[in-house]
Amino acid sequence: MSLAFGQLQFDLFGEPGCSHSPMVAAAIEELSSGAGAESRGAIFTRVEVVDFILDLTGYTADQPLHEKRLLEPSFGGGDFLLPAIGRLLTAWRSSRHEKTVVEELGDAIRAVELHRKTFSTTRTAVIDRLRQEAMDDQSAIALADRWLVQGDFLLAPLAGPFDFVVGNPPYVRQEMIPEPLLAEYRDRYQTMYDRADIYIPFIERSLSLLATVGNLGFICADRWMKNRYGGPLRGLVADQFHLKIYVDMMDTPAFHSDVIAYPAITVISREIPGATRIAHRPAIDRTTLAILADALRARKLPPGIGPVRELARVTNGSEPWLLETSNQMALIRRLEESFPSLEEVGCKVGIGVATGADKAYIGDFAALDVEPDRKLRLVTTKDIASGEVQWRGQGVINPFAEGAGLVELGNYPRLRRYLEARRELIAGRHCARKSPANWYRTIDRITPELASRPKLLIPDIKGEAHIVFEDGKLYPHHNLYYVTSDEWDLRALQAVMLSNVTRLFMATYSTKMRGGFLRFQAQYLRRIRIPQWADVSTTLRIELAEAATKRDFQACNSAVSKLFRLSNEERSALAGKE
Repeated sequence: MSLAFGQLQFDLFGEPGCSHSPMVAAAIEELSSGAGAESRGAIFTRVEVVDFILDLTGYTADQPLHEKRLLEPSFGGGDFLLPAIGRLLTAWRSSRHEKTVVEELGDAIRAVELHRKTFSTTRTAVIDRLRQEAMDDQSAIALADRWLVQGDFLLAPLAGPFDFVVGNPPYVRQEMIPEPLLAEYRDRYQTMYDRADIYIPFIERSLSLLATVGNLGFICADRWMKNRYGGPLRGLVADQFHLKIYVDMMDTPAFHSDVIAYPAITVISREIPGATRIAHRPAIDRTTLAILADALRARKLPPGIGPVRELARVTNGSEPWLLETSNQMALIRRLEESFPSLEEVGCKVGIGVATGADKAYIGDFAALDVEPDRKLRLVTTKDIASGEVQWRGQGVINPFAEGAGLVELGNYPRLRRYLEARRELIAGRHCARKSPANWYRTIDRITPELASRPKLLIPDIKGEAHIVFEDGKLYPHHNLYYVTSDEWDLRALQAVMLSNVTRLFMATYSTKMRGGFLRFQAQYLRRIRIPQWADVSTTLRIELAEAATKRDFQACNSAVSKLFRLSNEERSALAGKE
C-alpha cells in the first residue's frame, strides 16, 4: 500500500463541530463513564519528569506565560496540569496587572479530559490550587471552567493556536475503541493508519493546533517512530515540523506504574527542520533533569556534556527515525547503499501460524486424535530457548486442503469429531463468526511444505539476536518469525543474523521493549542488507557456516566483517564507540 505521507496537510484553525451521530455519541459516553484507568490508557507521570518536559518546551516561570497559551490534551489526574498552573501563576504574579485575573489568565490554558469522574476530581483539585494562591472562590471557579473541557480531545471543538502542548497522551489499542468512534477517528485523522494506537491521532491533532515556533512536548510509547503504523505521522513531522529533542526513557521510572512499551520524550516545534538533540536514560531526579534540560535547550551544544548528542537528518519522510550514533548511522547508510535487502537476494521472511484458539488446535502431537495428515509437529519459542531445537512434542491441527480451501470434514471423521468436540471455542472466534461456513479454519493458512523446509527461527522479542537453525521437520508457531532461502546457505545466513551487524539493524529500526528487548519482526528483518550468495567466496562461505554451527559469536562477527568489508572505524561503530 502506497501513501503520500509527505502530502499530509491540515488547517491550523479549522475546527470540526461538536455534533455527532447517535452511535458516535453513545461510544463517547461509554468511554467517558468507564471505570478502569487501564482501559482508558491512563498512565501517570512522575512530577520530576513533568517538570523536565515543561522545561524542555520552554514553559518556565521566567517567561510571560500569562501572554501565552498552553494545551493539555488528556489531563487525567492533573500530573501536567497542576504544575503548569503553578508556573503560570508565578509568572503572572511577577507582572503588572491591568485586568481581572479571569480576563488575564482565562485563555492561558485549555485542558481536555474525556473521563467524567476524573474530570470532576481534577477540576476540584484545580480550584483548590487556585484558592491556595489566595484567589477568591468566584475567580477560581471561573478560571477552572474556562480552562477545563470535558470531552473527547479528538472530536471536541478547540480554538487554536497554542504556544505549548504538553502531556502524556492515552495509550489505547484500536480494539478497545467502539467501532463507530474508531470509524469517525479514521475519517478525521490521516495518521490513523494500519494498527495505529490512539496516541497517534492525539499527536496529529496537537501538532495541528501548534502556533508558529510553538513547542509540543509529549512522553509516550516510541513505537510510532519506527514501525509501520507510524509512517504517516513521521511523514507529517518531517514535512512540516522540527524534531528538536528526543530523550530515550527506557528503563527509567518515568511513571508511577510499570509499562511494557518503550517510552520516549519528544519535543517537536512548528519551525524550520534542523538537527535533533538526543539524550538517553537520564536519572530521574530534579537536579540531573534540570541540568540536562538546560543542555538540550542551549543555543549551542555545551562542550563536555557527555549525555547529549546532536544528529542531523533524523527525520526522512516516512522512514523510521535513525537515532543511533553518527558513526552507526553512517554504517547503516553505507550498507543500505551497497547491498540488496534480505528478500532481494532470495530469502523469504514470514511468521508462524496464528490459530485464534491454541487450546483447541494445539496439543501433544501423539495425543491429537485426528488423521495423520491432519496434524503437523509444531515448534514454539520454548523449543528453541537453548539456542538449538529441542522439540517438546507439541503439534498443530491442519484443517486446510492442498491447493486452496478447507478439507471436507466428511472425508476426515476423526478430524470432524475432534473439531466438533471443541466447536464452541473454535466457532466463537471473530474469524469464525465472520465466515460461519469456514468456522474451523485457523486464522492463518497452514502450508505443510513449510514444515519440511530448513529454516531459521527467530522469536519476536529478544534481548539479543536469538537465531536458531531448524532442519525441516517442524511448523513454526505464531510468535516465531522464520527465514527460508533457495539461494543462501542457511547456516551462513545464520552467522549474519547472529552478528553485530544484524543487531545494529534491529536496534536502529525496531522498537525496544522494557528491559532493552528488541522486536525481531518481519518488517525490521526485511531491512537487513546482505550480498548476493554468488558474490561470497568459497572460503568465506565455509567460515560463516562453521561460526554459526559452533554458535561462536566472535567468529560470526569476524566473518561478517569480511563479508561487508568493514573498516576499523565501522567495527568501532558496531561496538558502540564514536
